[in-house]
Amino acid sequence: MDNNWKIGLKLAALVIVAVWLVKTFLVTSCFIPSSGMENTLYQGEGVLVNKWSYGLRMPFPSFLGYHRIGSCEVEKGDIVLFNDPGATQRNKRLEWRRVFISRCIGTPGDTLMLNREMIDSGDEVLSPDSKSLYVYPSSKEDLMRVILDAVGLKDNSLVGYTEDGSYIRSFSHYEFYLVSQKAGQRIDFVSLNSKLSREVHPYVVPRKGRPVKVYPWNVVLLCNTIVSHEGKQAGVRGDTLWVEGKPVSSFTFSKDYYWMASNDPVNLCDSRLFGFVPEDHIIGKAWRIWYASRKERFFQRIQ
Repeated sequence: MDNNWKIGLKLAALVIVAVWLVKTFLVTSCFIPSSGMENTLYQGEGVLVNKWSYGLRMPFPSFLGYHRIGSCEVEKGDIVLFNDPGATQRNKRLEWRRVFISRCIGTPGDTLMLNREMIDSGDEVLSPDSKSLYVYPSSKEDLMRVILDAVGLKDNSLVGYTEDGSYIRSFSHYEFYLVSQKAGQRIDFVSLNSKLSREVHPYVVPRKGRPVKVYPWNVVLLCNTIVSHEGKQAGVRGDTLWVEGKPVSSFTFSKDYYWMASNDPVNLCDSRLFGFVPEDHIIGKAWRIWYASRKERFFQRIQ
């Protein structure tokens, strides 16, 4: 009996060590906490993340320093798991920070055209599941509900209201096609994204060793990045960036950075909330669904 107990303990210890080794050096997992990545990933689904997609980030970077084996860059369109780079997590060690999962739409050196809501207004579509916001008259809400039910989108909820009382919903390109075809001329849709496209400015995603020029529209974002991830004192006076007590017209970053976006612009858990994501915060690429919301999605490859 004693031998069986000892064998059981040894087996349990081996299993625990094996799981830790796999999660640390091969594959980790996470659950999708919100609807921000629909229709690619649904809330509550479990996702396997390949830790070698961009090279393995060695364990305990806060203690041992940041090192990556077989390092390679994230590609535009990839769905990426990364540690929260936000200022509220600054006092936590990197490996203990909460994690986010979003789609990369800006790689080091890219120039993004962002509007005043920090939404990319470029024409490139990285995923058919990326959603846009549409406005329609509140008087058409009853008809809208009938149409949503008819095309199988009855779970699509209102996301807000405009100042004049119109209703706002988010649809992917395909979802909007279904709804607009069914509605015909009965509902007058206006893309809210086009309304927000005023005051569009270019934002350069920092690349290691390359200077980024300071402009009035990017000065706060650059300042926050320098303070949070470059380890320097910085501040903004008027439209001028001050670094280590000196005014600068450009700044050369010591790391590569990325810009992450949710599929649904309603969800703010992306770079609009926390800014550029440094390379050392990247954990890996979303690989397969291991806990699915629907049977046909089990172990489906994530695109």
